[in-house]
Amino acid sequence: MRITPPRRRRALAGVGLAAVAALALTACSVTGAGSGGGGQGDGTGTINALFMKQAGYSESDIGAMIKDFEAKNPKITVKPTFVAYEALHDKIVTSAPAGTYDVVHLDVIWPAEFASKGIITDVTKNFPSSWKSDMLGGALSSAEYKGKYYGVPWGPSTKLFFYNKDMLAKVGAGPDDVKTWDGVLAVAKKLKDAGIVQYPISWSWSQAEALVCDYAELLGAFGGQFTDSSGKLAINKGAGVQALEFMKKSLDEGLTDPASTTFLEDDTDKSMAAGKTAMELNWESTFRDQNDPSISKVVGQVAVTVPPAGPGGDNPGVNGSMALAIGSKSTHQAAAWKFIEYMTSEAVQDKYVTSSMTNWKASYDKPDITKTNPEVFAAAGKAYDSMILRPPVANYNTVSQALQVELQNALLGKKNPQQALDDAVAAANASLK
Repeated sequence: MRITPPRRRRALAGVGLAAVAALALTACSVTGAGSGGGGQGDGTGTINALFMKQAGYSESDIGAMIKDFEAKNPKITVKPTFVAYEALHDKIVTSAPAGTYDVVHLDVIWPAEFASKGIITDVTKNFPSSWKSDMLGGALSSAEYKGKYYGVPWGPSTKLFFYNKDMLAKVGAGPDDVKTWDGVLAVAKKLKDAGIVQYPISWSWSQAEALVCDYAELLGAFGGQFTDSSGKLAINKGAGVQALEFMKKSLDEGLTDPASTTFLEDDTDKSMAAGKTAMELNWESTFRDQNDPSISKVVGQVAVTVPPAGPGGDNPGVNGSMALAIGSKSTHQAAAWKFIEYMTSEAVQDKYVTSSMTNWKASYDKPDITKTNPEVFAAAGKAYDSMILRPPVANYNTVSQALQVELQNALLGKKNPQQALDDAVAAANASLK
């Protein structure tokens, strides 16, 4: 199975309910980016940094980080720009030829594309050897491509499993009963038969990136991977088919809310908060939302754990990490690296841990850090031991869109799982030629 090395990863403690939805990305061609034209500079000057303005660190958090950095580095000025996640990919691409941004904020699904097209800089030589053992393995992979690093992790994340412990107790079930996906379905059937909730499970299965994330976790649980040794999509056999059959079975048996095929993550979050859902996969901030009395009717009732395991005991979370990278056309790369080193440092990430969790393994053993969100830290510390990457291909957007369409075709009964995945693989691999 293609997972990241066994290490631990983060928990997002302060993200708003609506901000966590992972949406489909827009494909965009790149012209004129190249890998040349940049320069190290003398480590001083003004650098321009492009950030995502939703989820994780807030604009005020980043503003405070920049202020502290500039105080420690008076010869460097940082000018930040913030855009919505949906605009971030294309903003990076369209600004690359002009070298507009020295530092850019990356999603884990973009390094293959940006590195192969010369949009971001290989910074492997800058990585201290200690980082490879001191940072979480799942985080490290967020800016890695073909064995090289094209950025530094800045906010690892994965989907965890949430369940309403009060509902489960009514049918005599507890945490041990939902450690596997088979166990989840068995408990869901008990809940449904007892009339506790009409549809015990909800998912983020709208035709969007959210669907690929949920499928990724199940694919990993069944022992599969997205690509073969040649880098081609290979989910139309074995574990890939079994994972999709599991998804369809949960719908056919009335255990999954049929509205899941229209849901993004904030919808499943709201459904659980309203007491309509007993179990779900979602990002770490869900736990905070479920315990916010202004939006939740189930305060104190929800537990969070690592993802349930598949038949072979595998239970990787989907890698949802972010990173900071240097634009290849930047003429201030030395100053940009100083800034990235500071922003991603253990001390800074620990200071802002209530907004976004840390890349550093040591932080997960610091009581003053983990006390900010102990339940999520405990679950995330285990979930980060292994994570599955979505297809690490240069044209990820096209591949993801093919997956979204065909996964939905199977879930809606338009095609059987085997045919849907055959078609997804054919479309995706044709785009890789």
